[in-house]
Amino acid sequence: MSVGGGTVPVIVLKEGTGRTTGREAQKNNIMAAKIVAEAVKTSLGPCGMDKMLVTSFGDVTITNDGATILKELDVQHPAAKMLVEVAKTQDNEVGDGTTTAVVLAGELLSKAEELLNKNVHPIVIIDGFKKASEKAQEVLEKISIPVKITDDKTLKQVAATTLASKAVNVAVEHFAQIVVDAVKQVAEEVDGKYKADIDLIKVVKKHGKSLEETELVKGMVIDKEVASSQMPKLVENAKIALLNTKLEIEKTEFDAKINIESPEQMKQFLDEEERMIKEMVTVIAKSGANVVFCEKSIDDLALHFLAKNGIFAVKSVSSGDMEKLAKATGGKILASIKDLTSDALGKAKKVEEVKIGDDKLIYVRECKNPKAVTIVIRGASPHVVDEAERSLHDALCVVRNSIEDGKIVAGGGAPEAEVARQLRKYAPQVGGREQLAIEAFADAIEAIPLTLAENAGLDPIDTMVTLRAEHEKPENKHFGIEVTTGKIKNMFDLQVLEPLRVKQQVVKSATEAANMILKIDDLISVKGGEAKAPTSPGMPPGGMGMGGMSPY
Repeated sequence: MSVGGGTVPVIVLKEGTGRTTGREAQKNNIMAAKIVAEAVKTSLGPCGMDKMLVTSFGDVTITNDGATILKELDVQHPAAKMLVEVAKTQDNEVGDGTTTAVVLAGELLSKAEELLNKNVHPIVIIDGFKKASEKAQEVLEKISIPVKITDDKTLKQVAATTLASKAVNVAVEHFAQIVVDAVKQVAEEVDGKYKADIDLIKVVKKHGKSLEETELVKGMVIDKEVASSQMPKLVENAKIALLNTKLEIEKTEFDAKINIESPEQMKQFLDEEERMIKEMVTVIAKSGANVVFCEKSIDDLALHFLAKNGIFAVKSVSSGDMEKLAKATGGKILASIKDLTSDALGKAKKVEEVKIGDDKLIYVRECKNPKAVTIVIRGASPHVVDEAERSLHDALCVVRNSIEDGKIVAGGGAPEAEVARQLRKYAPQVGGREQLAIEAFADAIEAIPLTLAENAGLDPIDTMVTLRAEHEKPENKHFGIEVTTGKIKNMFDLQVLEPLRVKQQVVKSATEAANMILKIDDLISVKGGEAKAPTSPGMPPGGMGMGGMSPY
């Protein structure tokens, strides 16, 4: 880059630097974000299509989860990457609504572009979007209804609404019941409010059988096998010792030399080693433990003595699994065998080794009020099981959100249609050019029900006209699109429900991303090579392809 100072050019940026400024930079950024939104748009809703993603190594992923699609895509354009970050944030914060957030962000930018073409300043649009976002949060809060942790039917419907748009829709009822039972099991009341840590719900994937065979184990499933073939494969009324220590003779921490001069001394040395290991096993047996989970290794001799005592032992268990076992069984993880007493033992009705396909798993079943549980997902193929896991994660998150916040809203595009109506009433109160931005926000948020209708093969215009007409009646604020028939109905009557938190986060994430992209008016890309020129006006340099999005 050089600036003409008379006849002498002043070099400011090094050669090979690409630069796009002003309206062109905004257009390029908006175009890139719109392409990302278009890529996931067709996967929105219960009639959304799936994407098949193939990596350079030939690994195949089949999914309609927005966050997974965008994570797998090799997006290079910086503005497009910002939309990928929106999906990640949405996934981390609330676990669902990733596609909705990206589609809304793309739509907001599309409407902003129309205003930019009318010479509305970006800062005016940003301020209008901020005000519209705040108003939308208020409206969503007002139209939400309370839900209690004891209301199993409603919580199941919240899970079923999320699962209906996933690949597991053939087993929605079964999965919804498992999800509600699992989240309720790990939920704890703190200061009058419920908290549910879904990290305490372990998910184990094993392909084979069908999705209907997926089960909730009120305890833990460990991907290990019994440490010795001499040990029992099943223990009833298990008393479980959890050890974070090696069951072997520790080597000294300092250098030591032992002089053995005769076979007798050698025998004494080995006998002493055997006695010490036997003593360890005796301490375990005396405590009443009949199952041992050890985070570290177990000596072969120790395994022999444990087997002789009829104790079921598992070695090299991960620290994460050990913590979950402690939560599930009520046992304590001990760093020394000397501390092992009957009080420190966990309890379960049954511990058994189960063979699934070629693998062996340890099932710790029917713990008393476990605070950690396991869901074992079954399915016809690895792809089905992987997608079922992604669907399950979303469902667990929405049920957790509903229990923690105690508030839900209708689905089927009903809250978006109501927010759009209220924003159109609110816009004239703000006045000025910001009014245009608020009205643009209302149009953008209506893209969600519009896309639901499109993906279901309905006429989007007719559907939107009917939906708007219904929402003009105050009592019809929960009316949305029933995608199977194309009729506009009360979503609460149809039990299509979503957590309030998901909808609020969608609006926050999409607005913040759109505003950040709108504020950029200069794109400087420092590269060693020669800067590429845009392929055509209004198109991001590097072409339209996702992988070909150039950073400038």
